[in-house]
Amino acid sequence: MLELRAITAGYDRRSTPAVRNASLTVAPGEAVGLLGPSGCGKSTLAKVAALLHRPDAGTLILDGTPVRHWRHRAPRALRTAFGVVFQQPRLSADPRLTLTDLIAEPLRATGRRAGAPYRVAELASTVGLTPDLLTRRPHEVSDGQLQRACLARALVLRPRWLICDEMTAMLDASTTAALVAVVEDYRTETGAGLLAVSHDRTLLNRWCDRTVHWDTVAPWPVSSARSAQ
Repeated sequence: MLELRAITAGYDRRSTPAVRNASLTVAPGEAVGLLGPSGCGKSTLAKVAALLHRPDAGTLILDGTPVRHWRHRAPRALRTAFGVVFQQPRLSADPRLTLTDLIAEPLRATGRRAGAPYRVAELASTVGLTPDLLTRRPHEVSDGQLQRACLARALVLRPRWLICDEMTAMLDASTTAALVAVVEDYRTETGAGLLAVSHDRTLLNRWCDRTVHWDTVAPWPVSSARSAQ
C-alpha cells in the first residue's frame, strides 16, 4: 500500500506551500486517477509519492513502513520501486543521450549494464520504437516518440509503482491510447499500482479503477500536520 497522510510540501519555506494537508492511498495493483486543474499542486504531490521531493510535513507510508528519506538518500530498493513519467519529455531527457542510452540509464545507474541491450530492445518494441529511432537523440525525434522512450525508461527496472504525471497531456489521441495500453499491459503482468495525474476527467475515468478530485485529497482549511519523518 502507498499511503500519503496529511502531506504539506513546497519549494520555499518562506512562501505558501504548493500542497497542504493532502492525503491519498493507492493499493497494490490499483489504478488511481488524481484529477485537478493546472497549478493546484498535483505534480508536487506526485513527486512526494515517487520519493523525488521531501515534504515539509506529513507522512508517506509504503507497505506499512514510514518513509524516512527522499531522493538519493532513500534506500535503492525504495527508489527503484517507482517508475515515473512526466508531462514534458524534453525536460526529463538528457539531450546528449541517444534513446537507447536514455532507456538504459537506470540500469547503468544501478549496476545492471550486462542486461541492458536485451532489456532496451524488449521495451523499445513494447512502446513502439523502431530500431532506427534508438540511435537518435531527443532533438531528432517527435514529442510522442520521446515520451515513448521515457515510458520505457520508467519501466526498465520493473517498478512496483508507476507515477504518470500528465503523461499524455502533450500527445495526440493515438499515441495517448498506445501508451496507456502499454501501462495497462504492464500492470496486468506485474500487479503494479498506478497513480495517474491529469486534468482530463474523461481519460482518468476510462483509465483508472477510481478517480479522486484534488478538493477531496487536499481539503481546506489545513489541519495541523504531523512532521515529516
